[in-house]
Amino acid sequence: MGYLKEQTNQQTDLAAVLRDGKEILLQGFNWESHRYNWWNNLETKVPDMAKSGFTSVWLPPPYHSFSPEGYTPQNLYSLNTKYGSERQLRALLQKMKQHRVRAMADIVINHRTGTTQGHGGMYNRFDGIPLGWDERAVTSCTGGLGNRSTGAVFQGFPNIDHTQDFVRKDIINWLRWLRHDVGFQDFRFDFAKGFSAKYVREYVDGAKPLFSVGEYWDTCNYKGSSLDYNQDSHRQRIVNWIDSTGQLSTAFDFTTKGILQEAVRGEFWRLRDAQGKPPGVMGWWPSRSVTFIDNHDTGSTQGHWPFPKDHIMEGYAYILTHPGIPTVFYDHFYDWGNSIRDQIVKLIDIRKRHGIQSRSPVRIVEAKHDVYSAIIGEKLCMKIGYGSWCPSGREWTLSTSGHNYAVWHK
Repeated sequence: MGYLKEQTNQQTDLAAVLRDGKEILLQGFNWESHRYNWWNNLETKVPDMAKSGFTSVWLPPPYHSFSPEGYTPQNLYSLNTKYGSERQLRALLQKMKQHRVRAMADIVINHRTGTTQGHGGMYNRFDGIPLGWDERAVTSCTGGLGNRSTGAVFQGFPNIDHTQDFVRKDIINWLRWLRHDVGFQDFRFDFAKGFSAKYVREYVDGAKPLFSVGEYWDTCNYKGSSLDYNQDSHRQRIVNWIDSTGQLSTAFDFTTKGILQEAVRGEFWRLRDAQGKPPGVMGWWPSRSVTFIDNHDTGSTQGHWPFPKDHIMEGYAYILTHPGIPTVFYDHFYDWGNSIRDQIVKLIDIRKRHGIQSRSPVRIVEAKHDVYSAIIGEKLCMKIGYGSWCPSGREWTLSTSGHNYAVWHK
């Protein structure tokens, strides 16, 4: 009975976190973090993360992987990695718990590195380690004896066949172990395009994280090298993915990132869609939109799709004042100097003080080539861009400002 009661409580917790809408996330690593004593490094920063207002910190994959960054997992039950030992990881999670900052595990379950050769001479068996699956656990399109993939294929590695009952049962037990034994409260699903969202629904339902986010990273609509104004089909695909998780998971708002990083180059008209709303997932389903400026793939040393460096603060002034669930990138917060960091902390403080949350209403006032301005909720307004704008009415007071951005409150 106790377990049942606990399960019901966790379901309520998940609903409560999404309903509350007050999440502010920190991505707690970059592509090079495995070179440093990472779990120890983060442990020293936990009090600061809590004080700065972060509710959850996304950590890199905490289990054994063939590549040092963690994205080609092999032994899922071994917590000794290039980021540190199991002991150091558990000490970090304990410290986070003390400071009431939730830990988000990066869940890489689209593919897995085999240990031994099987069918067709491929490394598509997992002998000699926990979850010692055979070729049936690998999709037929990546050299296994399972069914075809239910999503996009991640090339070069055995892709896991989530249609197999034994695979899903093992994954749910492993996620429950991460959740209850190891002590992660939140999950981030890597390469969510690779398998059907209905399985994410089953996994979230089975392991009961307090918060989940999926990486459904799809290419935006371009004509040649120029980004289309209308990204509705792009955000629709992300919305469909969220819907197919039973609305249990949020998703990274790649649409907003793609548009925002073009807008700050003097095309702020992009930030109002044809209906007068924000043009990303944020404009359609803000309570499930996780906004961000850069991550370990788009920025860092990989730089696959980077936000223009000299416009970072305009980006944060937008996502930290707007609805959705904003995410701050480790590099910007800890590596780009005190000025950027202090500005971000100020914006987080303003967001919290004026009760801005994931569902706050937005009224866009201007969206021209050189300036964007909006009123968020009842008591906050902001502008970004090199054009000048300020709110009319003496009831508005400047809260903070920086290069090409300003925020006011009532």
